[in-house]
Amino acid sequence: MLAERVQRAGSEPLRLGGEIWGFYEHGALTAMCWAGANLVPVGVSSPAALDAFASRARRSGGAYSSLFGPAEAVLGLWERLEASGWRARQVRPCQPLFAIDHVPTLAPDPQVRCATPDDIGVVLPASIAMFTEEVGYSPVGADGGASYRRRVAELLREGRTFVRCAPDGQVVFKADLGSVSTAVAQVHGVWVDPRFRGRGLAAPAMAAVVTGALRELAPVVSLYVNDYNTRALAAYRAVGFGQVATFATVLF
Repeated sequence: MLAERVQRAGSEPLRLGGEIWGFYEHGALTAMCWAGANLVPVGVSSPAALDAFASRARRSGGAYSSLFGPAEAVLGLWERLEASGWRARQVRPCQPLFAIDHVPTLAPDPQVRCATPDDIGVVLPASIAMFTEEVGYSPVGADGGASYRRRVAELLREGRTFVRCAPDGQVVFKADLGSVSTAVAQVHGVWVDPRFRGRGLAAPAMAAVVTGALRELAPVVSLYVNDYNTRALAAYRAVGFGQVATFATVLF
């Protein structure tokens, strides 16, 4: 996520939509933390870096939606923030980070396609349903959902949303390539309509997403998933994803 933002906008905060905090040891940059709508620690391995980022977060007074990233860094940072009075709606301490760098052996679903801006009318309701189910509240906020609609529309313009639709045109599967750098395309927002769950749609659909992403965007595709989502874990493993690390998320 951070790599994509820097590749697109450089390091200017106004263009980035946030700040990148750096931690230096002996004159060398050893860790960073993205501070925008979310907090995302990167390369944090020392207690001193966690102390510094926690102190900076407390001083910033920012209204962050979440804290996510490598589990050890996230949970260490959260321990410090919680001790200073911060409160969380939910802590998800174990989210396997999966990656795949080869075309899946599982046959891709031929009905999965790259969505276009013309699909906004069916993709937006599916995206809202996914977000609400995953995070616990609707993304349609005080602005009536305008900002969320802009984000969905942006992904459609850039060809980074994949869908499978039912005969009536409604979305039954959706996945976004939410963050794309020259090295990795990260899948976000995977959703299957509850009416179609348990039918084996997810694995072939994800195989189609991976095939398209590897062909068009990056040499590696990644995603992370809640450890209690056993159906999703099984589907991703069937596609050929392997666990490479563990993430954690704190929702505010």
